[in-house]
Amino acid sequence: MISIEDRVRFVETDLMGVVHHANYLRWFEMGRIAYLRAAGIDLNDLMAAGIMFPIVAVECQYKNSAKFDDEYLICTTLSEFNRAKLVFSYKVLRKKDNLLLAEGTSRNVFTNLQGRITRLNNEYYQKIDALYRQETKEKKEC
Repeated sequence: MISIEDRVRFVETDLMGVVHHANYLRWFEMGRIAYLRAAGIDLNDLMAAGIMFPIVAVECQYKNSAKFDDEYLICTTLSEFNRAKLVFSYKVLRKKDNLLLAEGTSRNVFTNLQGRITRLNNEYYQKIDALYRQETKEKKEC
């Protein structure tokens, strides 16, 4: 599990003073990128190698509202992984009281630059696999 912290920006809120629902998907993306970085993979390098990893499915359940200036945690776990896809699970928690704000999943597939599904090469596979195995052993909770 990879955890990152941030704070709700005013621009992320709506007229009701709460975080607009679309921002949670952006926060999930922040978690995915942090996960890849923790595995030693720079997204720019992956794309330069001709590998993209588009989202093919995403789901979010909204549990409680976040408001301007709330500090929050994005906890990202890789729940499924093979050479063709990644499935991430997310939890977004308000930091001060650990209240669950949202949880969800996303499924990404690896494609070439033409958009055809491809298999991840050994170099990148081994980096992700090492973090995935470590995560599986440690079973950290957010």
